[in-house]
Amino acid sequence: MVKKIPLIFNPSAHANKGSQLADEIRKVSTNIELIETKSFDHLKELVEGYVKDGIENICVAGGDGTINAVIDSILGTEINLGVFPTGTMNLFAREMGLPLNNIKDCWNVIEKGKTKKIDIFKAGDSIFVQVAGVGFDAKIIKETSWENKKKFGRFSYLLSAFNVASQEAPRIKVESCDGGSVEGAFVLIGNGALYGPALKVFSNAKNDDGLLDVMVFDKQSPTEIIKYVSSIALGLGDKAKGIKYFQSKEIHVKSESPVPIEVDGELAGMTPISFKHSGERVSVFSP
Repeated sequence: MVKKIPLIFNPSAHANKGSQLADEIRKVSTNIELIETKSFDHLKELVEGYVKDGIENICVAGGDGTINAVIDSILGTEINLGVFPTGTMNLFAREMGLPLNNIKDCWNVIEKGKTKKIDIFKAGDSIFVQVAGVGFDAKIIKETSWENKKKFGRFSYLLSAFNVASQEAPRIKVESCDGGSVEGAFVLIGNGALYGPALKVFSNAKNDDGLLDVMVFDKQSPTEIIKYVSSIALGLGDKAKGIKYFQSKEIHVKSESPVPIEVDGELAGMTPISFKHSGERVSVFSP
């Protein structure tokens, strides 16, 4: 008898589409055991229970923040993770080349059994899988309400971005473990290459190379933000004026006054903070 694979799913996190997604998942295969969770704490409790049971495979349906929470609970084990991207941005799923908006195709990836080991980095006491930010994008997340996310989806972040870009920018210092340092208005740190609306921001990034890809942006005004985005969209982010791009195994970020931090789209404290490899990798089903 084939052992069912648990699939962690929070229907309340998908607004009015929660029950519909749950029905779609149930129809995909009789080998899926859909486990509905109602809160972050409940999710962690469920996954940690499966870890103690010595389960080999586990799946999650959600966005980058939910995936982060599951990975945090299975880190240090040999458990293989299957991902069904049902969140707002789904950056990690895009990075891995997983099918979007197709539950059946995602299940087919898992059934084929091919996996990839990816790096997991630490941001203070938190982990991050895809991307972290200090300053600008963390402020955007802080100011984007759940109501707007439900109503406007990924465009809700754009609305907040215009407001944040008009605010006074902090001055942030990034110190690399190799002794170098850079100052700027905000910082993005990548494990993978993609960020935002699936833009390839970090041109040299690979999520299995053991390195952080770091971008430090000199200014934060609306005009400068447009210039930065335009350069990145054209594939010139690493050469653009006002952007410093480098790779490092570890960085320390500080500022004169506390600045918010986000990891995989979730707020994760304030500066100062260090980013470094967790010493662990996680196995993910991939095409």
